[in-house]
Amino acid sequence: MVTDILLAAALVLFFEGALYALFPDGMKRMMVSALNTPSHLLRIFGLVSAILGVVFVWLIRG
Repeated sequence: MVTDILLAAALVLFFEGALYALFPDGMKRMMVSALNTPSHLLRIFGLVSAILGVVFVWLIRG
């Protein structure tokens, strides 16, 4: 279980790093967009993303 959590954290770091390395201007625009988005919408999007992540892990791992 700990190995899975560490692997997931490593994948997050890889994909975030790759996005910043490949598309730095796009990431800046995304940050500005996030700052201009109301907090309640960011909260809803984050909650939906977290739930989908748990569902995907559950489906994949059984």
